[in-house]
Amino acid sequence: MGVRSIKMPDVGEGVAEAEIVEWAVKVGDLVKEDQVVAAVMTDKATVEIPTPVAGSVLTLGGAVGDVLAVGAELIRIDAPGLPDSLLPAPPKSRPREQEPAPPQSVKPELIEPAPAAPVMRAEAPPRPLEPRTGAPRPVGEKPLASPAVRLNAREAGVDLRFVRGSGPAGRITHQDLDAYIARPPEPSSERRGRVANKAVETIKVVGMRRRIAENMAESARRVAHFSYVEETDVTALEELRASLNARATEERPKLTLLPFLILGIVKAVGEFPQVNAHYDDENDVISRFGAVHLGVATQTPNGLMVPVVRHAETLGLHECAREMRRVSEAARQGVAARDELSGSTITLTSLGALGGIVSTPIVNRPEVAIIGVNKIVVKPVWRDGGFVPRKVMNLSSSFDHRVVDGYDAATFIQRLRTLIEAPATLFIEE
Repeated sequence: MGVRSIKMPDVGEGVAEAEIVEWAVKVGDLVKEDQVVAAVMTDKATVEIPTPVAGSVLTLGGAVGDVLAVGAELIRIDAPGLPDSLLPAPPKSRPREQEPAPPQSVKPELIEPAPAAPVMRAEAPPRPLEPRTGAPRPVGEKPLASPAVRLNAREAGVDLRFVRGSGPAGRITHQDLDAYIARPPEPSSERRGRVANKAVETIKVVGMRRRIAENMAESARRVAHFSYVEETDVTALEELRASLNARATEERPKLTLLPFLILGIVKAVGEFPQVNAHYDDENDVISRFGAVHLGVATQTPNGLMVPVVRHAETLGLHECAREMRRVSEAARQGVAARDELSGSTITLTSLGALGGIVSTPIVNRPEVAIIGVNKIVVKPVWRDGGFVPRKVMNLSSSFDHRVVDGYDAATFIQRLRTLIEAPATLFIEE
């Protein structure tokens, strides 16, 4: 078959490029047909790329973090037509790296005569294994070692940066690791107490983390942020929630605070449409939306995502809860569709019990408002001539001052607070 060039496929409608976030192979590896060779990310979806042919990997089209255009060469494979049966099977146990035997010098015509009488020599005691250690490698320089050696080191709790390698180019062998484990370096006699930890871990910012960083930096740079914090009494709301949860069923499971807040935001933006908007600052156009597509900031294994509860204005309390749970779980599992991760008109963010006292969330550009929820605490509140314990919570919200005036932001939050403090008003149809 010869050399095959595998191109970056079209991984989604309208996608022109994708970022390499992981390589599953390296140059020289033998691969089977349909074996996954790389993972690429576009927008907020990660796609695994298989190879259509079997063969040997010749070159990789880029490093992790590189962005390739659709149609660019992703990987080049020498595919001579090897059947799968000839490809090496994965090892059943951890391989041990084979060390090359030292070269032997042979002189064919030179024969050493036998000694006239045996010579008795005192045997030297066995030489103990010397720890092959050294100073940590420079920052960013990774120790050279095979995957098997790295696995053994992890299991033994050994930092390979401190193991001196005796192989080619300083490669660490199993013998080097065994020697280090058998006789680790002794602590300095000058200092027996705590030792300074000078380890530095370098992490390349790629994939979802890089996109989050870029989006946050762009929002902070281009949006004229200002934040407004208002204390809210949620005692009555918490009593209502506890009452509803006491009658929870499979069809209507227990509720968190957020579905109530979604209802409140929907009612409040009906009176303040300027906060339910997008600002296109490149064309100086503000788009105000009748629909409330509410983004819910969600922490996932891949970083912060904002799945969207679409047309929240049409949903009831339990419908909001179910839809919010559905899109949030889809985001955490990495199976959310593109329209479930884009198109929000206003965002709700909460850290739950970790919500702190005050926060200053960053507006999810091109939106102009984000509503932040802090934790609920019990505080003494002066009511009817005396102090009483009440459950209070801060709403910490941020706005784009280019679009939303301070007065409008404050009155919007005041309206939201009024709805939350009298939760029955959340269900009044107007």
